[in-house]
Amino acid sequence: MLRIAMLSYWHVHAPDYTRQIQQIPDTKITVVWDEIPSRGREWASRLGAAFEPDLVAAVGREDVDAVIVDAPTNRHAEVMVAAARAKKHIFTEKVLAPTVAEADEIVRSVREAGVQFCISFPHRTRPAILFAREAIDRGWLGQVTLLRARIAHTGVIDAWLPSHFLDPVECGGGALIDLGAHPMYVTEYLMGMPKRVSARFNNVKKEIRVEDNAVAVLEYENGSLAVVEASFSSRFSPFTIEAHGTEGTLFIGFPGAAEVMIRSRKIGGAVEGWIVPERLPSPLPSPMQQWVNAIRGGEPAKFGLEAARNLTELMQAANESARKGEPVELPLSHDRPT
Repeated sequence: MLRIAMLSYWHVHAPDYTRQIQQIPDTKITVVWDEIPSRGREWASRLGAAFEPDLVAAVGREDVDAVIVDAPTNRHAEVMVAAARAKKHIFTEKVLAPTVAEADEIVRSVREAGVQFCISFPHRTRPAILFAREAIDRGWLGQVTLLRARIAHTGVIDAWLPSHFLDPVECGGGALIDLGAHPMYVTEYLMGMPKRVSARFNNVKKEIRVEDNAVAVLEYENGSLAVVEASFSSRFSPFTIEAHGTEGTLFIGFPGAAEVMIRSRKIGGAVEGWIVPERLPSPLPSPMQQWVNAIRGGEPAKFGLEAARNLTELMQAANESARKGEPVELPLSHDRPT
C-alpha cells in the first residue's frame, strides 16, 4: 500500500489529483496538511484521513510514503524541501517554484534524498504533442523557424477563478505562470531552451493585481522564434500549437479541423497537400501514474527535475522581462545544483 499525504488544497487541481490517486490500486491518502487549517480539516474529514497542522510533523509520519503538493507556489520550496528531508517521494503541481534559486533548493534536496519526483505536465502525455516532437526530430518540418502555442480561458472575465489565484505573492504571477505553464513546457519540450526571453503583460480587468493577458517570445541561437500566449480573459480559445518550418508546417488543436494536420515536402510523396495522420503515438501514462510506477520500481517519470527547473527559469525570465520592459538573457545568473 502506497500511503499519501496531501499537502494543501490551495490549488484548484487538488481535488482532481485526489481522485486520480484514489483510482490507482493499492494507494491510500492517510494524512492532510494545509496552510489553512479549517480547509485541511474539512478535506481530512471527507477522506477519512488524519489532519496534521504541522508541516514537518505531517511529512515525518510513519504512515506517509509520498506526498502530493498543491500548496501556494511561493511555499513550494518550503514544502518540498521538508518532504525530501523526510525521504518522501514527491508529486507536485506546476510550477516547481517562482524562482530558479528556490527551484535549485528543491532539486538539491530531492537528489540528496534519492526519492522519486514528478511534476504535472499533462499535455506532454498527449499523442498530438508526441507526434509533433517526432515530426520535428525526423526533420519533416526542416528547421522550425516559428512555433506558436496558445492557451486561454475565461477565469477572470467570468470571475470563476478563486481570488487567491490572482495573488501575486502566492502565485508568483498571473496568466503566464499559471495557465501559460502548459504551452511553455510544451514549447521547451519541442524547441529546447532559448537564449533570450521577452515578455509583455497586460490587463483586460484593470482591478486585478496580476496579468490576465500575456505573451512571451523565446529567441534561439539558430534564429528560430517561439511565441507563448496565455490569457484569463479570452472565450472559445482552445489550446493550439503551430510549428512552421523550412520544409513544412504542423497544426494542433484548431477547431473545425483534425486534431493534427501536417504538410511537408519530406513526406508528401505522390499526394500533395495537408495530411491528417491516421495513427498517432500512443498516449503516455498520466503524470500521476508515471510517478506511482516509478515509486514501485518502474522507470523514472518523464517529467522530472530538469524539465521542472527549465520551466521555472523560463517563467522567471518572462516575469523579469515584463517588469523591466527589456529582453532577459538565459541562462539566468545562478549556479545550477550538481
